[in-house]
Amino acid sequence: MHQTTGRWRLGLLLSLATVSMWGILPIVLKLLLAHMDAATITWYRFLIAALVVGIYLGATARFPAIGRLSTNARWLLLIAVAGLAGNYLLYLLSLNLISPGTAQVVIQLAPIMLMAGGLLLFGERFKRRQWAGVLVLAIGLGLFFNHRLVEIFTSLGTYTSGVIMVVVASASWAAYALAQKQLLLHLKSNQIMFLLYCASMLLFWPWARPSAIFELNSFALGLLLLACVNTLVAYGAFAEALNHWQASRVGAILAITPLLTLSFVEIYSRSFPDQLAGENLGKLALTGAVLVVGGSIVTAMGGRQDNRKKMERQQTNKVS
Repeated sequence: MHQTTGRWRLGLLLSLATVSMWGILPIVLKLLLAHMDAATITWYRFLIAALVVGIYLGATARFPAIGRLSTNARWLLLIAVAGLAGNYLLYLLSLNLISPGTAQVVIQLAPIMLMAGGLLLFGERFKRRQWAGVLVLAIGLGLFFNHRLVEIFTSLGTYTSGVIMVVVASASWAAYALAQKQLLLHLKSNQIMFLLYCASMLLFWPWARPSAIFELNSFALGLLLLACVNTLVAYGAFAEALNHWQASRVGAILAITPLLTLSFVEIYSRSFPDQLAGENLGKLALTGAVLVVGGSIVTAMGGRQDNRKKMERQQTNKVS
């Protein structure tokens, strides 16, 4: 079973970097879909990420030795590839059918599944105050998205199809994240991401249209570049966060991603109302936002003092 380094401050910082990148990503992809198809966007994101990480691994002589991996590790790698590729494509396709805000509402199933996986598969445990944090977080999400719940569960047609895509994308992402955490027993985080990027790039190659990049204007080209950089920073930070912090804690921090997305949507829509519609947030939704952030912090940090006391007791026992 993979053990974290215990450097929770670094894990928290990396988790927040991931949240920031994922918070703005739906807006970038929504705008980019007007200029390029989903498969080609996904292929370019994996291509650029594979090239950058590959150059780094080559320069440091750290290319992963796939032939030395055990059968179990190869199965984990296969699950991670399928999960990551499925998440990328399904989430992007859903943005053709629903808004970035709605997509981020439903994608909250992903960190919830990650937290559940950390508790069930990795033997992680929550203290009472951490469970209280989860409850506050759940109530906050319900209040924050109160004006969307009926829409999500009663809409038919293309909107429902978009929601279903995000649900499946959430499950795919959780499977990827849990498999990756176990892969850290066999490979470094950047080696894992390199293999995932390369495999996913090859997977999307038959459906991609690379020449479409020459048809993009400067604005769309900038969006594509931003999407590619986002992939590198977000997943690189996320992969390393799992190395330093428990999966359930990382998942708790990721819960605030919708707040950032809707904030970014509001800012962008005010500046460019013809490109993106804004979100109407009432007092109930704002109250929910505060509860989500508070619940995330309590859940993520609630067990820190207990872990520190446990480590101090262990050190005392060694000395005595």
